[in-house]
Amino acid sequence: MTGFEKRTLGRTAVEVTALGLGCATLGGSRVPVSREEAEAIVRAAWAAGVRYVDTAPFYGFGQAERCVGDALRDVPREEWVLSTKVGRLLRPHANLAATEHRHRMPFDAVFDYSYDAIMRSFEDSLQRLGLGRIDILYVHDVGAMQHGREGHPAVMRTLRGGGYRALEELRRCGAVRAIGIGVNEREVLLEAVEWGAWDAFLLAGRYTLLEQGPLDDLLPKCLSSGISIVVGGPLNSGILAGRDTWNYKIAPSEIVGRVHAISAVCDRHQVPLAAAALQFPLAHPAVAAIIPGPRSVADFAANLNLLRYPIPSALWSDLRDAKLLHPLAPTPVGFPDVRPANA
Repeated sequence: MTGFEKRTLGRTAVEVTALGLGCATLGGSRVPVSREEAEAIVRAAWAAGVRYVDTAPFYGFGQAERCVGDALRDVPREEWVLSTKVGRLLRPHANLAATEHRHRMPFDAVFDYSYDAIMRSFEDSLQRLGLGRIDILYVHDVGAMQHGREGHPAVMRTLRGGGYRALEELRRCGAVRAIGIGVNEREVLLEAVEWGAWDAFLLAGRYTLLEQGPLDDLLPKCLSSGISIVVGGPLNSGILAGRDTWNYKIAPSEIVGRVHAISAVCDRHQVPLAAAALQFPLAHPAVAAIIPGPRSVADFAANLNLLRYPIPSALWSDLRDAKLLHPLAPTPVGFPDVRPANA
């Protein structure tokens, strides 16, 4: 087993490994992943020393939660940290096509951020997982990206007036140890930090080697408020790993151009772009963990090697000089500027 640094989540007693396992891919929504492969990925992460696993009802409409529970049910529960999400309830989809059924569970998701729905979602997740405890509960996908600019205010009112009360009750009675929000938009988190006592925010794709906008507002607020950031999508849904997707769609030309410029600097130092992308977010003091989502055991093994890849300090300096890094972005402690012998 390889040990990973553990970091405390906000002002709680919860400690997560700096490398966690993101389970969105285990639902097979973008690339088909069988239940056997999904469970193998979870077991590979455990064997490597990962002790933080993040899932959600939406991932495979229940499949990811079931796979996580089945893979880790016999592991001592106090040895690892589990997060899942609320905000959607799963309803039966009786007429799901046979071809679809192979890659997802026969359910549809319905948004609901009310008090009753949060409580129901929490109980449903425990049953799908087959586990007696969830450590961290995130509110999933509030914001204009999911609900539109006109729909978002009503969603936030429902959460603030009902769902948040459920989260506080679950935390107060010890049913969960931490509460937060999991989204792709920092604007939602800037709004929520003004009225909620949150422990952690799961922010996907917005604080990465490609994008550092949260340095201007969200990350300083989190530091002053004692809120941890878990970075989802550190590879920006693929564009920083050699694929053509950004924000789950084909990347626009301006994003592709910026990635090419970052990649050119990495190439000069003989460092894989994905290695720099995985290591970069962990340098910020507000960041507790990154949770890349591997699609296979081989993907997980590759991420593990990239996270260990030696990166010279000069690479970060060159990115900053080229204005490809925010001037205030903390960077990992680098190695001397010596090219790896096997690069």
